[in-house]
Parts: sequence; C-alpha cells; structure tokens
Amino acid sequence: MEADINPRSVINRAIRAVTVLTATAIATVTATALALAVPPVAGLPQASAASGRTGPVSVMGVHPSGATYAIEVPRNWNGTVLTFSPGYGQGAGPQHLPADLGGNAAAQSWLLAHGYALAGTRPYGSGWAVEETLRASADTLAAFTQVGGEPTTTLAWGGSMGGAIAAGLAERRPDLVDGALPYCASVAGPVAMLNQSLDAAFAFKTLLAPGDDAVKLVRPASDDEEARSVAAARAVLDAAQQTPAGRARIALAASFAQVSTWSVTGTAEPAPRDWAAQQAQEYAAFTATVFSPRYPLEQRAGGNFSWNTGVDYRRELRESGRAQQVRALYDSAGLDLDADLAALAAAPRVSADPGAVTYMENYFTPRGALGVPVLTMHERGDNYPTVTQARAYSDVVRRAGNQAMLVFVDRPGHCRYTGAEFVAAVRTLENRVTTGRWTDVDAHRLNALAARLAAENPDLGTAEFIPYTPGRFLRPHVPER
Repeated sequence: MEADINPRSVINRAIRAVTVLTATAIATVTATALALAVPPVAGLPQASAASGRTGPVSVMGVHPSGATYAIEVPRNWNGTVLTFSPGYGQGAGPQHLPADLGGNAAAQSWLLAHGYALAGTRPYGSGWAVEETLRASADTLAAFTQVGGEPTTTLAWGGSMGGAIAAGLAERRPDLVDGALPYCASVAGPVAMLNQSLDAAFAFKTLLAPGDDAVKLVRPASDDEEARSVAAARAVLDAAQQTPAGRARIALAASFAQVSTWSVTGTAEPAPRDWAAQQAQEYAAFTATVFSPRYPLEQRAGGNFSWNTGVDYRRELRESGRAQQVRALYDSAGLDLDADLAALAAAPRVSADPGAVTYMENYFTPRGALGVPVLTMHERGDNYPTVTQARAYSDVVRRAGNQAMLVFVDRPGHCRYTGAEFVAAVRTLENRVTTGRWTDVDAHRLNALAARLAAENPDLGTAEFIPYTPGRFLRPHVPER
C-alpha cells in the first residue's frame, strides 16, 4: 500500500525546497485589471482558501527558464488546485505559447464552476522536456501560492508525457503534491517505451527491409535524417500490406510493440478471431507507434538509450498475447514462422549508451516509490503509449510495496476522454487523498458517478469505464535503486 498518511500532515508546506522566483508575467485579475506580477505587487487581488478570501484570480506568466504558466482561481475556491503538465512536443518556445490547464474544455468549466483552482505549465523546450517541466511545475506551484494562496490539496495531472511528469511528481515531490492523475500516460518510462518500439522496428527491418540503409533503428544524425528514415519505413510498410506475406510479418513486428488490435477511432472492435481485421488495425497504427521520434530524445539523453541485446523474440511472441493471430496469418500466407524467428535470433543486435540510459531513468522512469496516491486512466486501444504500460507501472509500484489504482476506458485512441471521465477520475482521486482510502474505483461505480455528473451538466458527455486487466508489458525497465 502507498503511505496512508496525507503528506500535508507531516510536511510543513510553508518551508518549501523550491525558491519562489521572480517571473515576468501578465496577470489578468477579473476581466479588466492588468498588472505585472509574481511575486504579486501590493494590491494584487488574491484568493486564499485558508483565509476565506474570494477570487477570481487569472494569471498568465513566464518563468525565468522561459516556461510559461497559467493560473485560474474561481470566486469560491474550495482549496484544491490541479496542476497540469502537457504532452510531448508542446514547448512554449520563443513565442511563449500559453500554458494549458488540462483535461478538456468541459472538465475545466465544471471544475472551475465547482470551486477547483487550475494551474498549468508549458516548458520552454519541445520534445521530451520532462526534466525542465518537473522544475517548472514546482515554480508554477510556488507562483500559485503567491497569487492564489496556500492550497489545502494539490493534485498533479497530465496527459501522455505530461502524465509521466505527474507520476514523477508523485515519487519525487510529495512536498508539493498530494495525489497524481496521469492519463494516457507514458508510465512505463521512456527506456521501456523506446525498447518496445525498437523490438518492433528491428523485426520490421530484418524481415521486410534487410539491407535498406535508409531505415534507421537508432542514432539518427538529425531530424531530417529521421524524417527520411520514417518515410522510407512507411513506403516499405505500405508495400508489405499489399501481400499476405507482408501482412503476416507486419503482425509479427506489431506483436513485439504490443500495438493494439483496436487502434482506429470511430471503428468497431474486430472480433476475437478476425485476424485480418485485427492486422488492419495494427497496420494503421504501426508507423506512429514503432517509428515514434527518437532524435530529439537521444539529443536530450546524450546518446541512444535503447537496446535489444539478449532479447529472445520467440519468447516475446509467446508472451505477447498475439501468437495465435500471428501464426494464423503466417499459415494463411504460406510462410515459415519458425524460420523468421530464427532470422531475428541471428540478426546483429543494438546496444545502448549507458549514460543515455541513466538520463532517461532520471527523466523519468518510475521506481514505484510513491509518496502520494496515484490514479491512472487509460484508453484500452491506446498506442501512444500502448495500454500495457499501465500494467508495467502497476507491477513496479506493487513490487515497491505500494499500490496505484488503474482505470480504463473502452475505446481506441489517445487522450480522448470525455469531461465526465475526467471529472469522475479527479473526484475519485480527491476522495482518496481526503479519506485515506480508495472507494468506488470499480468501473460500475465510476460510470454511475459520471452519469450523475452528466445529468447535472450534459456538456460533460458520457463515460465508458470498463473492468480491464492489460497483458504483461514485454520489456519493462526499472532502474537500480
């Protein structure tokens, strides 16, 4: 179990490890008042749950690092603030793009109307900006205290890469947050995620593009070279999809990345033994899942952090849950699956750069040492990351002697939750923080809560929570402690 004490009861938040940094900001207080802020100048209205003062307060600003932030405190703030971290490739850049507040528009509207404050951070840099977003999120919360007052409860949330940051705050900064809600999140960590992609790309190149130097597995020299590599891989993929043999080999490679057999939004889930329809879904998601960006991540890490030395692909197929599908497609195509697996076993392997692995372990690969409660939310047909990452996260947390609650939504796609699903998850996590116990976390009760919320506010939409246990993640990676 994770600690059953609210960290706020044992940590004096008045003494923070984070120094409040002066930032250049434009503070919008109500619809008309403008002032330079953070720290607030005399006379800047503030909202404090502890003092009972009311807002509203609306702030947009820029940290010294170049990261941007946004803060919204409603008129009757209930003392809870949600701090949001964004997904991959959403840096503020020299244009100082404004920070988002998380969830979706319907969820934000409901939360503000019901007394929740919202804060968001956008890192300056793009790509895998986990390191700087972890720092900038702390700066944003410090700024929040200056303009909004001391919160009674702080919940970190974020989608995709931002969910990994929320998970990082749950492990590393229990002095800042009381709970975390990573959604559609890369919670297995970047090392495991890109190892998974490498396995599929390795099989793809070995069996469908042998000797094609245009298809790079690791260490692209530039963004342009990586773009050319992805284009070359896409051309090979599209040609292979036209033949039974090509489709069988795509399915084999997809099994190593655990690409979902229900990937395309707006489509019905293929029947359990409709191998061809499942393969078509894998094909549709293959390029984005398997040849996701590497160059920007390797630049941050200082080298290649992926490897497949020692990987037994015969065992990986057996444990992927896709062996029956792959064998059926191979038989239909008249191919020898054992021969292809032998070819993978004999092919030269890829080694990692140890320093790069260490960097990606630090930014951020979960170790499971939770300081606060965590609730994760995933779509069953997500590939970016694959839903099996949720299982990897649950496993590492459990091995560390803790517990994270996982909830699942019954649809394909990435980060496409309804407002009702967002709010139901927030309320469930907040209840855990407040009471010290997980209650009403099963799919039936979550759907019932979402239905009650939507009955009062139809803009929240419906919910599709389901009971679900993902398969085992094939290439988990946990840093040595």
